[in-house]
Amino acid sequence: GALKNNGFADGTGSAAKFYFPIGVAADGAGNVYVIDQVNATIRKVTSGGTVSTIAGSPRTYGFADGPGTSARFYVPFGIAADSAGNLYVSDNQLSMIRKITPGDVVSTIAGTPGGGFNDGTGAAAGFNFPSGMTIDGSGNLYVVDNISDTIRKITPGGTVSTFAGSPGESGAADGTGSAAEFYFPFGIAIDGSGNLYVTDQVNETIRKITPGGVVTTLAGTPGVQGFANGTGSAAQFYYPAGIAVDSSGNVYVSEQRNFDIRKITPGGVVTTLAGTPGSI
Repeated sequence: GALKNNGFADGTGSAAKFYFPIGVAADGAGNVYVIDQVNATIRKVTSGGTVSTIAGSPRTYGFADGPGTSARFYVPFGIAADSAGNLYVSDNQLSMIRKITPGDVVSTIAGTPGGGFNDGTGAAAGFNFPSGMTIDGSGNLYVVDNISDTIRKITPGGTVSTFAGSPGESGAADGTGSAAEFYFPFGIAIDGSGNLYVTDQVNETIRKITPGGVVTTLAGTPGVQGFANGTGSAAQFYYPAGIAVDSSGNVYVSEQRNFDIRKITPGGVVTTLAGTPGSI
């Protein structure tokens, strides 16, 4: 890509163009897959910087399963990759979860156009503007169901359940399963032990969910926005968004309004890794 040069073009390095890239995932071969949101496409970037389009057609919105550029998306958002090379995409406005095989064939694994909120299998399940997503070693997907304020789980067979939170119950309560509350959760990541980490955006906090569904607040204070490094509730965030975790359990968070990248240790100590708060 090239600075402030949006559009659509495949190519290498600065010859390629994107329009509001938002989600990224990587495979074992070092390829990076990008949600090119306004273009409604999924792009592939090789380790050498060569960009191609694997699914969707630029700025052609809608819903269609099928191979490559014959498929259609409508505001794709989150993306995750499994060990077999399959990609999973949350189609935010359609409220559906899509799958892209290594051969670039797109199918729908859960949800129905128009959304709603239902647990169930395949098209019987309903989502309400799904955003971030991640996948565990057993192939289970964890999806942030943004407007429903819940975290959903999808098995490899397409069965959807609610892992944490309660639909329509916005709040900041820690607890187990449906006793926990979120307020506009956004991004999600998983560590090697199966713990999930969620950017709880309106609460201005980072939440941790154990494999047993126990939700705690790792850093930040609910409803307190700003900028402060520190430990646990002494730290402050301003619209945390993207999130990732490394092999040592350190969590990395991008902040939409502070314009920086924060690091959180497993003990909840928050520092600023890159960027200057408030400086674009």
